[in-house]
Amino acid sequence: MPSVYDFEVKDKKGEVVKLDQYKGKVILVVNVASKCGFTPQYAGLEKIYKKYEDQGLVILGFPCNQFLGQEPGTNEEISQFCQLNYGVTFPIMQKIDVNGSNADPFYEYLKSQKKGPMGLKRIKWNFEKFLIDQNGKVVERFSSLTKPESIDPKIGKLLSK
Repeated sequence: MPSVYDFEVKDKKGEVVKLDQYKGKVILVVNVASKCGFTPQYAGLEKIYKKYEDQGLVILGFPCNQFLGQEPGTNEEISQFCQLNYGVTFPIMQKIDVNGSNADPFYEYLKSQKKGPMGLKRIKWNFEKFLIDQNGKVVERFSSLTKPESIDPKIGKLLSK
């Protein structure tokens, strides 16, 4: 059975990022979009990242344009938008598909580990979140409606282990 650490993803410049570099860290994975009603969640994500970064939290944002075309920009435009509008300092990765035949293998793995509301495997919308513990286990999946601030205590608890 593969683990989170067996996967490679690409950063906004197309460079390979091996996820095994995050062993021992808590990871929050989020599919993001710049033109979505949930886009203001970037501010909450950044706040949590700043709070816990030194304690071992990594947030990885994966832009996705599969939901009503709400992430139309290039990787560079997306990164600039996040920085300018929300001061995002956590890594924004290369734009990917999270559902369908072209879905990124890492997202296929995440979805296989934790189903969404009503047992759905597919990602329902932008800003769904996967929380991964220090051992690479997907411990929880959160819907788009779940604000980053409400995940804060769960992250704090994992980091204190």
